[in-house]
Amino acid sequence: MFTRLAIFTALVLPTLAAATPVARASCDTGSIQCCQSTESASSASGTALLKSIGVVVTDPDVLLGLTCSPISVIGVGSGTACDASPVCCENNSFGSLVSIGCVPVSI
Repeated sequence: MFTRLAIFTALVLPTLAAATPVARASCDTGSIQCCQSTESASSASGTALLKSIGVVVTDPDVLLGLTCSPISVIGVGSGTACDASPVCCENNSFGSLVSIGCVPVSI
């Protein structure tokens, strides 16, 4: 009986763990940003913005964060409030105007 329980547990628990969504509240590439809006690089406004600052992206599906400011998950600095789009972006080197390679996060 114990053997059956051990086998069942070994087979079912990994399946449950793999199916459980995890809220991402950290950012491996820098601080979490609160952006007023997000755009695809291939959209008309995304393309125009990238052209105006002289940036060429290789992936047209990359997400751009527009008018972003850093936020802190622990409540320091600007705080954890973000009424717009909290994102984690790979390239924040264009000031607060545009961040490139963004992924939405849950805070």
